[in-house]
Amino acid sequence: MHELSMAQGILNAVLDTAEANDAIRVTDMIIEIGKLAMLNPEQLKFMLGVLCKDTIAEDVNIVIEDIDVEIKCHNCDFEGIANVDDSDHYAPMILCPKCESHRVEVLNGRDVTVKNISIEREDDDEN
Repeated sequence: MHELSMAQGILNAVLDTAEANDAIRVTDMIIEIGKLAMLNPEQLKFMLGVLCKDTIAEDVNIVIEDIDVEIKCHNCDFEGIANVDDSDHYAPMILCPKCESHRVEVLNGRDVTVKNISIEREDDDEN
């Protein structure tokens, strides 16, 4: 249930940011998930939907964007998007697309980031 704890952390960050900005409602949340983050995007989205109930994010539109794995190859000096064999979810194989070497350094693709949230605030004219 790694997705549950990650979803709770994401929701906490979103709610903290929304409340710090006097939000009465969170309407949209865009989350970036690196392909090496070892998270199932569908499960994460489901968990977020459940956890958002009875909060200002209850009816939030959740968008999840996959982030490719970027590498630097120590064999041929290639830098860019890697070939990832994720048939084994727990130990994906990362290969250089140019020389197929495993001698690579991962530059991007492990993180989970709240990229953006959209909120609604009470109209200032009503106060």
